[in-house]
Amino acid sequence: MVCIEIGTTTGWAHTLMTQLLTNLEGVIRGKRDTLELVIHSCAAGGHVLLEDVPGTGKTTLARALAASMGGRCTRVQFTPDLLPSDITGTSVFDPRDASFHFRPGPVFTHVLIADEINRASPRTQSALLEALSEGQVTSDGQTRRLERPFLCIATQNPVELHGTFPLPEASLDRFATRISLGYASEDQELAILTDQRAGHPLDALEPITDAAGIVRLHAAVDAVHIEQTVARYLLRLVRRSREHPSVRLGVSTRGALTLSRLARARALHRGRDYVLPDDVQALAAPVLAHRLMLDGRSGARDPVEVVADIVSSTPLPR
Repeated sequence: MVCIEIGTTTGWAHTLMTQLLTNLEGVIRGKRDTLELVIHSCAAGGHVLLEDVPGTGKTTLARALAASMGGRCTRVQFTPDLLPSDITGTSVFDPRDASFHFRPGPVFTHVLIADEINRASPRTQSALLEALSEGQVTSDGQTRRLERPFLCIATQNPVELHGTFPLPEASLDRFATRISLGYASEDQELAILTDQRAGHPLDALEPITDAAGIVRLHAAVDAVHIEQTVARYLLRLVRRSREHPSVRLGVSTRGALTLSRLARARALHRGRDYVLPDDVQALAAPVLAHRLMLDGRSGARDPVEVVADIVSSTPLPR
């Protein structure tokens, strides 16, 4: 393992990611592994889909990350009557100069919290695709770049399906990770009750960095080395997902690129400037599972189990 020296890029990035994790742990109790995935996604410039039952802290986690990152944050409550222009913005006529002026929508921010994203219509959901994949918005024939960094943290409830529109595969592929928090343990819930007697911990949260610091973190992740044999191992996992008998549609090249960036972010958080196969294995399920379309005839129901089968049956690089 590479030793972390104070003042080096690796050391600075490791310290920043550790501080972000500590901030989140002050709000979300007992979910360290899940919070690390969120930090790695943020460091890699990837968007996060938080999928869990109501009341487990999805929106609280999104708000805590936004507060820790600094910069501007907007929150949109997705509903069936939400229009694409409510997200991207629209041109408004100004009678003073008899011309139209573009009024930016909430997507023009550093952190966008898309709350209950599956409650919006497919048309409105699709308005986010260009922003998620290309960091830009096209409206009235003009393309406008979003500021860096741009991170979307979307939440959805997988249990209550009435009045919802499931995200299509094209939309799911834009999210770097799909993460579930799950219920807290009894001791953790007791700590939560104690913490919130005098107020919510989120109210006391201070930013660890700013927008420029997150952009610098992205550059640090880009500089992490992934050796050729590790890269080929990663690609074998991806390609086996396309050949697995339980899978109808496997992982795309975008998914391979995302897994590579997340693995580099995890290595950086571990104080290394190079990727190990362990990094790839640890991230395979949260990065790849939601990109799989299972074959209903195979009897397989859980894509996470399919990814675990692919990982266990793929030889490690030598």
